This record gives sequence, C-alpha cells and structure tokens, in this order.
Amino acid sequence: MEKSAGIYVAGHRGMVGSAIVRALEAKEYAKIIKRASKELDLRRQEHVERFFADEMPEYVFLCAAKVGGIIANSAYPADFMYDNMMIQMNVIHEAEKTGVKKLMLLGSSCIYPRMAPQPMPERCLLTGELEKTNEAYALAKISGLKYCCCLNTQYGTDYISVMPANLYGPNDNYHPQHSHVLPALIRRFHEAKDRDAKKVTVWGTGKPLREFLYVDDLASACIFLMQNYGQSDLGNETVNVGTGKEVTIGELAELIKKVVGFEGEIDFDASKPDGTPRKLLDVRKLAKLGWRYKTELEEGIRLAYRDFLQGAGRVER
Repeated sequence: MEKSAGIYVAGHRGMVGSAIVRALEAKEYAKIIKRASKELDLRRQEHVERFFADEMPEYVFLCAAKVGGIIANSAYPADFMYDNMMIQMNVIHEAEKTGVKKLMLLGSSCIYPRMAPQPMPERCLLTGELEKTNEAYALAKISGLKYCCCLNTQYGTDYISVMPANLYGPNDNYHPQHSHVLPALIRRFHEAKDRDAKKVTVWGTGKPLREFLYVDDLASACIFLMQNYGQSDLGNETVNVGTGKEVTIGELAELIKKVVGFEGEIDFDASKPDGTPRKLLDVRKLAKLGWRYKTELEEGIRLAYRDFLQGAGRVER
C-alpha cells in the first residue's frame, strides 16, 4: 500500500477497525477513510454505491460486522445473518465495481467446523457441521469469504480473508449479555469486586479450550498481510491469525480474577452451554510468511482491564 493511497477502514469505531486505524496512523499512512454507521449504513446498497463513487478508495479493510457472544448469537440469529451478509456483499461488490486494488475481509475462527481437527488448518473449512450457537454468523462470514474467492476467480481481483482467534483489547464491548467471553468476564469480576461479592458465576463447565489474540497484534498482522500476501499465493485460501496457544475457560477466569483483584470464588454453572469444545488455529502459514504475535495473554488482559477502567461507561456502540 502506497503511503498516499486512499484506505477505507469499514467499521473503524469497532475494536478491530480502531486497532487497524491506530496501526496505519503509526505507519504514517496519510489518507485513511472513515465513516460511522450513522453516516453510512453498509446494509443499504445505494448508500454504499454512492460512498464508493465519491471516495474511490484503493484499499479496503472490511472490519464492519454485527458481533456478539453466545447469548446474542443464540437470541438473534436472523439479525446476525442478515446484517453481516448485507454489509459484506455490498462492500465487496462495490469494491470490485470501482476497481479497488486490494480488499481484506475480517472473519472469525467460528467459521470452521465444530469438530474440526486441532489445531484448525485453513483447508478444513466446510468439511463438517458448524457450532449451532453461532451458526448464523459463521454462515454469513463463509459467504463473504467465498464471494471474495469467486471474484478473484472470475475477475482477477486480489481480495483476501483473515480469520483471527478470539479477540480482546482496547475498545472492546463489555455489554453483560452481548459481549464475548473475555470482556464479559472482565466486567463480571470487576463488578463483583466493587460490591464485595463472595463469588462470580461463569457459564459452562470451564473446560472448553480457547485461543485469545490481542487486537493490536491482529492489526499488525492485517497490515503485514496486505503487503505480503495475495489471493494467488495459495489458491484463494484464507489466512489464520492467532498465537498458537490455548487456555481453558476456567484458566482464563482465574487469570482475569487475578488481574482484576477479585478475592472471592468462581462458580461454574454447568447447566449453561459450553459452545465448541476446542478452537485452536493452525497458524503455521502465517509463521512461514514471517509474522508472529507479541502480546502474551496476562499482559493483554492487564491492558484490556486498563481500557475498561478508562471507559467503564461504554458497554456497547
């Protein structure tokens, strides 16, 4: 990407988009194009057409998405599918129509089968049944990345897809029902500490394994891939971004308890769903390209908790 190129970061106010903007600004990219959802509804095709015609971006980071944890995904599957499908299809379609040089679609490790081989290689996509608790979101993301592949095949575009591990960090969503597990636990332990509670309840058995990636590390990987990876490199295959390390939800809860300074007990509610038993990404492809994460989990949780304390009133955008 040329330093003077127009770079559109769709979803710049979200956790991923804001991290990519910070990373681009640190590298002195001069023309970062941003629009808040109130200014540009990416679900509306005519709005997206007008925006691309006016701005003519050369590069696109497609981070805009409707996201949430198990509760939100289970309660609002139709909303998750519709919003994400419309956002992706409109942006990707207009990117091709207006000659965008390169586009990156941000996805999630939940696109892989529920019982995928561990760690999950990129090639296991669509080889098995999806996890039911986030099936709608996963199907939308799979459709987006496959649309990129179709455009690459039919029109010779250079559109790539990135699948990160579970993300956390600055500008996360700490809503008690709609957030992902790590920020939800940060809030839960913090509030329990504030009211001097004796215990904190955590959904599930605590046994599922998860991989967590600090969002600024993801932003670093995204810019690296925009510069060093193209759709022709491995036949339209997506790229996993993660640490290659995993912890149980129980271990995560203990670590957050330590960072927050909560002194009570942890109660695991086994009547609530665990979700996918294990989700570890195979990150060998990205390692061979020359990129590796920097932020270890405990350090990242400390940074995330500091962000939570600085903006404790922000629970959702």
